[in-house]
Order: sequence, then structure tokens, then C-alpha cells
Amino acid sequence: MSTSTNTRVEKLSTVIIPVSDVDGQIDFYVEKLGFEKRVDLPFGGQYRWVEVAPAGGETTIALAPPPPDKPETGNRETGISLYTPDIDGYYEQLKSSGVDVDAEISRMGDPVPPMFWLRDPEGNSLMVVG
Repeated sequence: MSTSTNTRVEKLSTVIIPVSDVDGQIDFYVEKLGFEKRVDLPFGGQYRWVEVAPAGGETTIALAPPPPDKPETGNRETGISLYTPDIDGYYEQLKSSGVDVDAEISRMGDPVPPMFWLRDPEGNSLMVVG
């Protein structure tokens, strides 16, 4: 019997959304989406590295300025999917607090879960599933 010595990835650590207004995005992700701010550190002289995450979640979202060679921010399909056990309640909460959400929750039926998209203040989209 052979033993593998390959190193493997154990978990997703951080996903990054390049943003131009770090403070505005912190307010959105913390105040509107209910995340907690985990990290807020200066880096590279004039920049900040900020990470937010759902309470108890392991994977964080970094809200950081883009690299100098790719200065574009906003209007990105992030590929990030969030889960809530109460999709109707969360949808109504976001909608009533002024978050840009889809006109309605999409309900395609099994095996596809109910879902909707939201956009942050810079137009980056995230999917929410229930």
C-alpha cells in the first residue's frame, strides 16, 4: 500500500472583489448584508486589505483595491454564492433596506434551489440561494 505525499487544498480561504471605495463597501457588506469585518490592515503604503465574512463562516471576502495593472473595479460577476436558510426573509430584509436585488426570487423547482441576485454599490453581483 502506497501513501500519497501530495499536498492538497483543505478549504477556500479568501475570495477577492476589487473595489474603489473600501469604506463604502465595508458599510454595505457589514450593515446591509450582515457580515462581520474580520481584517482591516494597511498594505502597500496607500492601500488597505479588508476581509468580511458571515458570522461563523470560514471563507472571507476581501474588499481591496485592484492591482495597478488592472485598475478596473465594479460591475463584475463575482461568482460568489451566499446561502441563507430563510431566503424569503433575507430577500425582504435586503429589499427593504435599499439593496439592489432582483425583482423577485427565482423558483425553478427541484433540484434547483430558490435564488436571487444582488448587486453591491459598485455593481458587483452575488447570488443568494436558500
